[in-house]
Amino acid sequence: MIKIVKIGGNVVDNPELLKAFVKDFAAMPGMKILVHGGGVMASQMQKSMGMSPRMIEGRRVTDEQTLKVVTMVYAGWCSKHITSLLQAEGCNAIGLCGADGNVIKASKREPVYVESLDAEVDYGYVGDVSEESVNAGFVYSLLEKGIVPVFNAINHDGDGNLLNTNADTIAASVAIAMSKYKYRTAREVCH
Repeated sequence: MIKIVKIGGNVVDNPELLKAFVKDFAAMPGMKILVHGGGVMASQMQKSMGMSPRMIEGRRVTDEQTLKVVTMVYAGWCSKHITSLLQAEGCNAIGLCGADGNVIKASKREPVYVESLDAEVDYGYVGDVSEESVNAGFVYSLLEKGIVPVFNAINHDGDGNLLNTNADTIAASVAIAMSKYKYRTAREVCH
């Protein structure tokens, strides 16, 4: 069984909670995958740069400047910090965004009607993913080698564009993709 755990920005941004979480996660036996957010830290970084974070129904509107900030925060500091903490606990981890190894490919979200605003909203550089977006074979090859994938919320569209994706959606898509991959692989072995 592959365990997939998602942590949010409130844990990532709290050194004591993060350290305790990492210790517990590293001690979990078997194959595991970590997905993390970092929205609290991204919003703080935006504010420190004189930007105003814009959220609609819990989703970050991601213009070009916001994309640069969230990429620096999620795929940079958060990813590498969490990975280094896992290494300190003896958990061989690798931080990945969707563009790394073409592991998660997203499609740019089209403008959508938001009922609470009674308006159409363009979320900008936001990507949507599904289980078909995940390169489950690549992920499984890491797991087989004893490497723990640590995913952040940055993905790509295959055309050279980075996209910001909700970490909960990534966790769910990875979980479904990995369960289908394991089932498909098991069926191939049996036939």
